[in-house]
Amino acid sequence: MSRERNFAGAEWFATPAVRRLFAVLDQEGDEARIIGGAVRDALLGRRIGDLDFATTATPDIVVRRAGAAGIKTVPTGIEHGTVTLIVDGEGHQVTTLREDVETDGRRAVVRFGRDWAADARRRDFTVNALSVDSAGRVHDPLGGMADVDARRIRFIGEADQRIAEDRLRILRFFRLHAELEAGDLDTAGLGAAIRGRDGIRELSAERVAQEMRRLLVAPGAAPTVTAMQEGGILPVVLGGIGYVATFARLVEFEKAAGVAPAFAPRMTGLAARIGEDAERVAARLKLSNAERSRMVAAIAVAGELAAVPDERTARRLLYRVKEEAYRDGVALAAAWAGDGRWLAAWSLPERWPAPAFPLTGADVLAVAGGPGPAVGAVLRSLEAWWIGEDFRPDAAALRARLQQIVAGQQ
Repeated sequence: MSRERNFAGAEWFATPAVRRLFAVLDQEGDEARIIGGAVRDALLGRRIGDLDFATTATPDIVVRRAGAAGIKTVPTGIEHGTVTLIVDGEGHQVTTLREDVETDGRRAVVRFGRDWAADARRRDFTVNALSVDSAGRVHDPLGGMADVDARRIRFIGEADQRIAEDRLRILRFFRLHAELEAGDLDTAGLGAAIRGRDGIRELSAERVAQEMRRLLVAPGAAPTVTAMQEGGILPVVLGGIGYVATFARLVEFEKAAGVAPAFAPRMTGLAARIGEDAERVAARLKLSNAERSRMVAAIAVAGELAAVPDERTARRLLYRVKEEAYRDGVALAAAWAGDGRWLAAWSLPERWPAPAFPLTGADVLAVAGGPGPAVGAVLRSLEAWWIGEDFRPDAAALRARLQQIVAGQQ
């Protein structure tokens, strides 16, 4: 049995905003509790993100009480019982306890209730059914604390039923497993995920992408995506197999380089070997233009690197593509190659910040005596010479070279 916990003295729990919200919500026989991920993360000793509340009060009562206390409300999902309360500039979702009436696997019809145990049973995983009341007491109706201690993601009740209610829970199962850096996946949950994997196709691309954004940067991402590949889940998500070995090497390279993980380069390592792959996955998951562009750029840079570049070649590449694309590309090339000799190339921007070309078109005009179609060509010629000289000539040397070019054209 999991030991009891109490967060009454915890810094995150004792903030003025939290105390104010409890004071507003715990009135007239109603009870509110902090619910879900924040409780799980607090038990793990991790940084607390959003604080979500559950309450026995119906949404209209929550809105009325908040208004009386001078708290702004936003009807985030009021038809489903959720209102966002803005306190000290931060939004906190407050959701009335619910019971499912029916579900089609993508959305549920619910009714409001006052039964905490019933509300807990309709949630997805035991670690998300934990709650903390205004006194800091942790309520654990379904054994969630033991699962937190074991770093285990376990569905509440029958895993197949939970997945049938919402197919996104398949991806949440793997994402939370990766975030907890858990060991072996829960057998019942994994089996249900494999059986229900085709249901992922019914989900919107945006919902799938949102889970993948969090999963791929989680601490346990590499073994998790391997399990997803072996279970046939990853091909459904990507529309093809994932390069899980490349992904694992990319993760290891990032750790060695000390770089914070980012979704776009990790998705590139997992799903793309050529630019068309990146374009296809970006379209399939409806990724942002910035994410797509970053993936395509990483592929392009890595494609130029058949071997670890020497310093001079690396400097030219860094100057041309800029730091983000350069580092993404080098990390990807290292993952493709499968060795650690690329770290020096990856760290080049720390030793050599790419300079800006010292001259502009105005410098050419000043020497040439007026505008003309040759100005751009002269500037490009100067820049090529400067790059060929390994960026050593300063502005004075470039102006002297400019004088020679213009004189030669006259």
